[in-house]
Amino acid sequence: MNYKKHLMESGKRMLRSGLTVETWGNISVRDPETGLVYLTPSGMPYERITERDIVVMGPDGERMKGDRKPTIEYGMHLGIMGNRPEVNAVVHTHPVYSQVFALLHEEIPPVIDEAAQILGGAVKVAAYALPGTPELAKNVVSALGGGAACLLANHGAVCVGRDMDAAFRVCTVLEMTAKIYYMARCIGRPAPISAALVASLKDFAENHYGQGK
Repeated sequence: MNYKKHLMESGKRMLRSGLTVETWGNISVRDPETGLVYLTPSGMPYERITERDIVVMGPDGERMKGDRKPTIEYGMHLGIMGNRPEVNAVVHTHPVYSQVFALLHEEIPPVIDEAAQILGGAVKVAAYALPGTPELAKNVVSALGGGAACLLANHGAVCVGRDMDAAFRVCTVLEMTAKIYYMARCIGRPAPISAALVASLKDFAENHYGQGK
């Protein structure tokens, strides 16, 4: 696979999906065969990024290819992948409804089936730290744990997956859940799905739903 082209197209996908604006957010993908991590460059419009702008790093943060400055959150991306060997794609977004709860420092509970299946339990909030700092990376790794997504206090969201499609699926379901939860909160008090049923729904989605399972 051409990971540089894949990452370049993923940046445009994130922008078209309304998951961020302008140059905010960042994306990474790992080649599971080499362990190399491909990252979007810092502060460049996603429509203008070319393959030459992609930065390639080793798992220890050593720059392997690329002359551009990598996203300032590269420590967060590498930290997540170092802690989660099954994760090969990380998407950091700035979606509107998810950020509402990030600003409130409130987790998003599993209130719909899709959230239970794709996100698992409650989406937690990483404690605030300045962007691009080791503290933020540490906080995100902690809040994410073994889950698919977490919120960044006063900042945005981070979603992960075994590949880019899986990570974007998490992004989509997280923002949809945040929007529905927000709207339900405007009317009354939403009732989350129980932990036991969340486990059942997640198992169904991973092992039984769809073709070839």
